[in-house]
Amino acid sequence: MNYYMWTVGCQMNVADSRSLADGLERLGYVVAAKAEGADIIVLNSCVVRQSAENRVASKLGALKTIKKLRPHSTVALMGCMVGADVFELHERFPHVDMFMSPQSFKPLLDVAEKRMARATSFEYTASAMPPTAYVPIIGGCDNFCTYCIVPYRRGREKSRLVSEIVREVESLVARGSKEVTLLGQNVDSYGHDLPDKPDLADLLETLNNVDGLARLRFLTSHPKDMSNGLIGSIARLAKVCEHISLPFQAGDDEILVAMHRGYTIDQYRNLVERIRNVIPSAAISTDLIVGFPGETDSQFEKSYALLEELKFDMVHVAMYSPRPETYAARKLINDVPPDVKKERLDRVEVLQEKIVTGISAKLLGTTVEVLVEGSKKGRWYGRTRTDKLVFFDDERDLLGHLVEIEVKKTGPWSLQGTVI
Repeated sequence: MNYYMWTVGCQMNVADSRSLADGLERLGYVVAAKAEGADIIVLNSCVVRQSAENRVASKLGALKTIKKLRPHSTVALMGCMVGADVFELHERFPHVDMFMSPQSFKPLLDVAEKRMARATSFEYTASAMPPTAYVPIIGGCDNFCTYCIVPYRRGREKSRLVSEIVREVESLVARGSKEVTLLGQNVDSYGHDLPDKPDLADLLETLNNVDGLARLRFLTSHPKDMSNGLIGSIARLAKVCEHISLPFQAGDDEILVAMHRGYTIDQYRNLVERIRNVIPSAAISTDLIVGFPGETDSQFEKSYALLEELKFDMVHVAMYSPRPETYAARKLINDVPPDVKKERLDRVEVLQEKIVTGISAKLLGTTVEVLVEGSKKGRWYGRTRTDKLVFFDDERDLLGHLVEIEVKKTGPWSLQGTVI
């Protein structure tokens, strides 16, 4: 018997899908390349942006025909599209058999186990893992940013025990993973709800000692919670990569208050300065929302100016879209016209391409360490410690290897080079 998994959204969703896939494979299911013909079909959804929700709805609509042709297949929707009340989802998508909120997929595993028991006996062999893997360390969020639906769908913050995380990382390494990214909606909050109050720096210290693990990353950090101790750990621990995701979301203090972000732009600017003083090689990526309710042209220009000043390695920019249940959707007027939002987004993307082109150009002729993640169109690719994408040619099987690459060509979104 087989299963098909489709995932959209954040890295937390990717990790949830991997956990469910592991559970299905332990029961004897094998992965299918297409939904057609699969015994179990799972869509892992995201509603952080309207565009993501639209993609999920389109995919669900396409499954209606498959369900009609194969009525005995099980179709399940999981992830942030599934709230506490699923009546509307039942009405919109009656061909879906199960609706599961984030990380609550035990009911599907129970159904899958019964189906497999009726079908056949099996011998389970653990599948090899890809070189990189995601490990959630804290779920939910307590911040309630006014635009964000995550606390309403994933609940309040809940940290996993250090021992539990260590066991999972050791298992991933034993199956072939070389790099692990620790995940949390606010990863810097890790441990505050545990009895002995470990923090992210403590966890990184422990995982840095896992044999066979080559690299550690984490995301996403919150500017109001990132400590000097954590910055020091990144600089000191050999396996922790010099790459930090640090969303600022808006460059104007009034907008930040309306977003309930909990810091000022001066505080954010000082944090970036501390990071770069302690870790000169650090790559910093960020998130930005344009067109938040009430954002004027002059307030957007402050965001634009901050991008010019701080020169981030990556900017994830999105146009504001109201999310159901959030404070912004209930209390604020979505008054920035769509064409103005699009113009602002386009300006940010043009500026960022120019900035990152300059950053990449400085790497020409240097040697970078690359973890080989796979191949595309006959070329190997992987990422540097600072998360730069690198392509190169080699006839050997280098999947999962750390290689030294001399950079021969640079561009805004990737590097090209040769193996030393």
